[in-house]
Amino acid sequence: MQPETRYAKSGDVNIAYQVVGDGSLDLVWVPGFVSHLEVGWEEPSYRRFFERLASFLRVIIFDKRGMGLSDRISINELPTLEQRMDDIRAVMDCVGSKRTALFGISEGSSLAALFAATYPERTSALIVDGSFVGFPGLRPGEEQLQGWLNATEQNWGQGMYLPMFAPDRAGDERFRQWWARYERMAASPGAAVATLRMNFQIDIRHVLPTIRVPTLVLHQSDDAAVPPDSDRYMAQSIPGARYVEMPGTHHWPWMGDSEALLGEVQEFLTGVRPGPDPDRVLATVLFTDIVGSTERAADMGDRRWHDLLDGYYALARRDLGRFRGREVKTTGDGFLATFDGPARGIRCACAISDEARQLGLPIRAGLHTGECEIMGEDIGGIAVHIGARVAAQAASGEVLVSSTVKDLVAGSGLRFQDRGSRALKGVPEEWHLFAVELESALTAGA
Repeated sequence: MQPETRYAKSGDVNIAYQVVGDGSLDLVWVPGFVSHLEVGWEEPSYRRFFERLASFLRVIIFDKRGMGLSDRISINELPTLEQRMDDIRAVMDCVGSKRTALFGISEGSSLAALFAATYPERTSALIVDGSFVGFPGLRPGEEQLQGWLNATEQNWGQGMYLPMFAPDRAGDERFRQWWARYERMAASPGAAVATLRMNFQIDIRHVLPTIRVPTLVLHQSDDAAVPPDSDRYMAQSIPGARYVEMPGTHHWPWMGDSEALLGEVQEFLTGVRPGPDPDRVLATVLFTDIVGSTERAADMGDRRWHDLLDGYYALARRDLGRFRGREVKTTGDGFLATFDGPARGIRCACAISDEARQLGLPIRAGLHTGECEIMGEDIGGIAVHIGARVAAQAASGEVLVSSTVKDLVAGSGLRFQDRGSRALKGVPEEWHLFAVELESALTAGA
């Protein structure tokens, strides 16, 4: 579930923050250029990154003053680094954190480094990634900078920075729409331009040698926004800093091979590095599909159909969050998701079906539990094929499960109707299928 947003008072300014996890070690996440606490959680890669951090830390996330859900300020009175350090201390005091690690990305690395140098008694460690600390190679000429700022103001809220920040996702339309909305919610065009101009004036290179806390400097080798020389310089300038350069093209640490990056962070902070992720795992797979979508889209027209579809996706993703499901991908007008428990998968499928019906969108859904092959963000294996074939057998409004799923939820209060044995295309042998009685799933406890 998305964490609750609260507010800390820093002088006269309200700073929005969230706390995720309950580990014995605290970590304050210092965001980069722009941020929005709540929109971030809508992106699965962002959610997985912070949930993984929260598995071994208490993670404190905030929106800097003037950004996201924190109080907006005049673009003619941008906050100083000193004021932003006050904001970090205000949030720490509000959540009762006496000493914390700081994880700063991009522009946030300057703020995190300055805080660590100024308040070592409140800083247990410093982690930075894609650092923006005033390295000369990052400073464009005034004419080039002005052209960039003009383009930013004209195109803000359309995802223009994707090719630079997340090049591998630049062609993903769903991701582009999310990032465009993230931009719009995080800052106005004027605030974005003013912040960018200020960023190019930041130079804390002279501060780096004064940092005396344990420091980890991270960098993706082909980061299109910040060259590795900037982070290498930072690591060389901070006494005892450790530098780790990993393959990758992204500027955001939650993109690409984020698990490898988080392994470095966990080992650095706890002394324990997690073992390699298993390449196969037992999971319950859920497939959903809208019945008669082609005909419905033709009747409604593209704009109305996409508006309706967006509403359906939003409801489905909310239900996935409620029942601890992981969205793997969209499949045309449906979803592929996984669950660590079959009962939660069934209840989620029934909730999605019920809410879709109220939107006038009948869906079919199918579930199967089996061993799945982990393929980066995707999954594969025979269990996935069986889940897809089970869904294809479902009638409109029906949630169909394999006998494997039914047997695993004994005692859950869920009730089923026998649909007999059926041959599933491309799958060996016949499979016994059962339809879920929706009322039993919607009224039973999660």
